[in-house]
Amino acid sequence: MNFKEKIILHVDDDPDDRDLLREVMQKVAPNVKLTFAINGLQALETLNLAKETQSLPCLIVLDLNMPYLNGAQTFERIKADTSLSKIPIVVLSSGENPSDKSMFSQAGVDYFAKPIEFSALKAIGSHLANLCC
Repeated sequence: MNFKEKIILHVDDDPDDRDLLREVMQKVAPNVKLTFAINGLQALETLNLAKETQSLPCLIVLDLNMPYLNGAQTFERIKADTSLSKIPIVVLSSGENPSDKSMFSQAGVDYFAKPIEFSALKAIGSHLANLCC
């Protein structure tokens, strides 16, 4: 997969969580562009447009608890699309469903539980930037 620029798509319906990750990424990886979707449906629309413009993200950060299309459903749709399936996904969610954690663990997906202290989020932000290389 060839990326023109480093773009991370953050899918989360909580504006505070989006702002916090934006702040962290500006500090730890200012060269990475962060784009946002507020639910799974908007994420899929964003990804379909990115396919057309050849500007796919190098990473997707996915919340699980969202309206319209939750994170697990969004994950399944992304992985079912051959042009999107190779994009790494990281889960950053307050969801505590053991079956979700198991599914993502078996899929080799990093899973981080919210809430997260700012210092720990900085380490996660660095990890996200490294995944985008």
